[in-house]
Amino acid sequence: MPAFRVPGALFEKREPFTFLLYLEWILLAVALLTEIWPGPELHFGRPFPFVRVAVVLVFALLGLRLPTRSLTAKLFYMAVSFALIIAAMVSVGSPFNMAPFLLLLLVIRSCLIFPLSGRLTVAGLVFVTFVFFSFWRVQALPGERPWRVHRHFHREALPPGADRPPPRNLFLPPDEDYQLFILRLTLNSALLFGAGLAFVLLLINAMLNEYANRQKLALANQRLRLYAQRIEDQATLQERNRIARDIHDSLGHSLTALNMQMEMALALIPSAPQKAEGYLIDAKHLGTQALQSVRQSVSALRSDPLLGMALPEALEQLTQTFVQSTRLEVERTIDLAGPLPPEIAVAVYRIAQEGLTNISRHAAATKVELEVRQLPGMLHLRLEDDGQGFDPAQNATGFGLEGMRERAAALAAGLVIDSAPAKGCRIYADFPLPEVL
Repeated sequence: MPAFRVPGALFEKREPFTFLLYLEWILLAVALLTEIWPGPELHFGRPFPFVRVAVVLVFALLGLRLPTRSLTAKLFYMAVSFALIIAAMVSVGSPFNMAPFLLLLLVIRSCLIFPLSGRLTVAGLVFVTFVFFSFWRVQALPGERPWRVHRHFHREALPPGADRPPPRNLFLPPDEDYQLFILRLTLNSALLFGAGLAFVLLLINAMLNEYANRQKLALANQRLRLYAQRIEDQATLQERNRIARDIHDSLGHSLTALNMQMEMALALIPSAPQKAEGYLIDAKHLGTQALQSVRQSVSALRSDPLLGMALPEALEQLTQTFVQSTRLEVERTIDLAGPLPPEIAVAVYRIAQEGLTNISRHAAATKVELEVRQLPGMLHLRLEDDGQGFDPAQNATGFGLEGMRERAAALAAGLVIDSAPAKGCRIYADFPLPEVL
């Protein structure tokens, strides 16, 4: 069922507090009924209270728009509301019936306008106003008790000529306790009204706190959804980079070796056709391997380039391929105490693969060393050559080197590329290992 909305009002801001809206309507209706309901006074010629009914209606209209921004507007709103209530309380012949309801309603509206300090201030002013006008009303009573009831309303049949007894008051204390009775009645009314104010303040503060918590929770959920979207986008970007690294590492290595085999075959065809044929056969194998790598990258993008082999076997096969394509011997030192986590094994393999590819392409080296050693709490990788080297600062944006750094960073590993022109290149990587493998 759709929520009821007041056209043109700021009810949207108060929609979470539908209960308060209904309570406001109830208080206004009760205040209005206390003025228009036929009472004993109307039977004795009391005129219809047009002024006080108009005050109630104007007070109801003020509730359609509550100031929420300007402090001046808030204070002006409270001053006008207080003025209306006080005007109704001091009007001639006012029975003071509707004042408690309007004062209570004013406290409710102040809770929607002011912070806690402002609410307490308004509640204090309301309570003082009620107590003051309660005692002022008692002081303004006429000398005769207003509710004196005489026995002449219930005349008894007396014999002719008999003296009638003096009229007696019904339901009243003795004359000496009259002032104390009125004082106690006024104090009890003030205490009851103060208890009602305290209850309303506690209730509305609890509702406001709950609403604020719901707003914070909704904002937190919105931020979490935004963060989740960002994380998803970041994960997509990282996956794209991983795919690019895999294609670069696997296909780049195979194509580099293939290109070198083809160059050797072309150089040997005129003088040694049979030897050139061997290079062509190796080039064919490398082409098949590159094609298979492309299919794997495009279709499934294997997360296990080791093809189910252990890391020592995969590195052995990698170095043999490197030796066949470059005719450079690789001094290998592989010392592992046991199986490694798959993600570390893949990262070590890819970094070694990229390093060997760079050596075959650019280094013009005569000596290559590869060391993979398991130490307490970490795995150490070292790849070194005596080639022409390069300046890492001028090659910081190379995709191969950047891929090495990203792989190491993803596993909280430290990667160092130490190189200089004509001084070879050294790659160090230290991967932290879990305590239990």
